[in-house]
Amino acid sequence: MTTILTVLTDGFADWETALLNGAARGYYGVSTLYAVPGGTPVTSAGGMMVTPQIALEDADIETIDAIIVCGGTAWQRPGAPDIGPLVKAAREKGKLVGAICDGTVALARTGVLDNVQHTSNGAGYLDGTGYAGAPLYRDVMNAVADDGVVTASATAPVSFMAEVMRALGFADANLDFFLDMHAAQHQPHAKAA
Repeated sequence: MTTILTVLTDGFADWETALLNGAARGYYGVSTLYAVPGGTPVTSAGGMMVTPQIALEDADIETIDAIIVCGGTAWQRPGAPDIGPLVKAAREKGKLVGAICDGTVALARTGVLDNVQHTSNGAGYLDGTGYAGAPLYRDVMNAVADDGVVTASATAPVSFMAEVMRALGFADANLDFFLDMHAAQHQPHAKAA
């Protein structure tokens, strides 16, 4: 069974990975796990309390198909959790790695974004991380997938979900329907007479 591990921190942006985990688990039967540094409960930006299944330090890369780093302000603070060892192990094993919004800051610090096309919350957003991937940065509104790495800005949770699901081998008519359903809200509406 395919397993996605989503990394959360206190203050995580609850909307950023909700579509991904909801679609993966609800429509495709993917196992979804949540990990937090230290394994303690965290509260989202929206006030939702989450008790993780595992401590981040106990994650077994052999049993995980994808590591997803959810955004949240914790990644911008001094002393942000170090996800480097887990992410590097995932890349060595050919596992999918993804990050959205401030999660891309954490991913940039690991060096993973140095060699793949990627995006974030805007040009220059990752400059303070010490990464060397600026020439591969794409300033686009949708998620970017390249060589087993998926990144997105805070405003792209739908395309982030789609790119992660595609990378995991779940590109099908159901995924297309789900995307079309969400895209419908961006279509011009006829005004009532």
